[in-house]
Amino acid sequence: MSASASATVPVNLDYAASTPMRSVAIEAQADYDRSDIAGANPNSLHALGRRAALALEGARRDIAASLGSRVRSHEIVFTGGGTEANHLALLGIAEGVRVRDRRRNRVVVSAIEHDSILDNLGLLRDAGFDVTTVRPDSSGVVSPDTLARVIDEGVALVSVMLANNETGVIQPVADLARVAHAAGARFHMDAIQGYLHIPIDVDELGVDALTLAGHKVGAPVSIGALYLRSRTPLRPQLFGGGQESGRRPGTQDVRSALALSAVARMLAPTVEQDRIRLQQHADALYRRLCEHPSIVATMGDWEHVDRLPGLVSVAVLGADSEELILQLDARGFAVSAGSACSSGSNDASHVLTAMGLPKDRALGALRISFDDRVDARDLDRFADALLGLL
Repeated sequence: MSASASATVPVNLDYAASTPMRSVAIEAQADYDRSDIAGANPNSLHALGRRAALALEGARRDIAASLGSRVRSHEIVFTGGGTEANHLALLGIAEGVRVRDRRRNRVVVSAIEHDSILDNLGLLRDAGFDVTTVRPDSSGVVSPDTLARVIDEGVALVSVMLANNETGVIQPVADLARVAHAAGARFHMDAIQGYLHIPIDVDELGVDALTLAGHKVGAPVSIGALYLRSRTPLRPQLFGGGQESGRRPGTQDVRSALALSAVARMLAPTVEQDRIRLQQHADALYRRLCEHPSIVATMGDWEHVDRLPGLVSVAVLGADSEELILQLDARGFAVSAGSACSSGSNDASHVLTAMGLPKDRALGALRISFDDRVDARDLDRFADALLGLL
């Protein structure tokens, strides 16, 4: 039932933080729970273990297929979530490359990465790497020319996200990867916000590694994955078992992997059609909100910026986002100011600050995010509520 059917049902418009479980994921978990392999260790040699391993391999193939027709299942490493996957990619690849070539002791990341990347930069420095951050332009785009000015043959890894979790702005990843590869560096893309929301083909993008998280698309919070192109160097960050071909130890969560694969099978075939429809909803909301003189899109000219389809990022001039969020919550609408991982902070968003947005404007930012399960009428009701506060 749509939330618009009852004024007492809160409308969740914070899908960029986390999404409700999809029915296919719930059913996949229930099927597993009823099966003989429930709880079986997929690394065991007995029959139940072998069957659990076959189920896990099937899930691995489904995730591989959702990333391009040429991706092979052994290039998928299951993790306990997106944060772990980003940590493994950032530290693991940088250290793996340096083991092969000691001269490569630099890492380049964008200034608008998620905290699961930025909060690991200190670990890189402690490990002896020099770290360089590159800023985007005022629309939130990291330019290949900007990257080219800071890269050299000492760079081991470049990490730039596919789409920003606060603004929804999509980066020119293919061009950025070409710049990195021209200098012999590897390229990692955090695709956690964009996975199954826009088409992704890792061969077309030219990335060496990609990270994703299940809870952004309706799978459990306990599952993530790292795509690691064959022959990409990686030093494991955890030790204690040979699971995931020695790249990530620990008994795999077959139940959650099956749930994620069910979501991938459902969404991947129609991702382009779903994107078009959701983009229309987002455009309509941008258009209506930005007609008000006190509301501006955080990336400026939103109509000419490549964006995720279900994310609207605006700044309310002269307002405090925390106060707006509470007032909207009282009216039945759940939105955020930016990354849920940084909630509770009174500082302006590091993403909006890096884009050059003045602090007073950044402090009035709101992020409205949704997917195909949100009714367009609820977006209209949200607009009524927000505009009614101004």
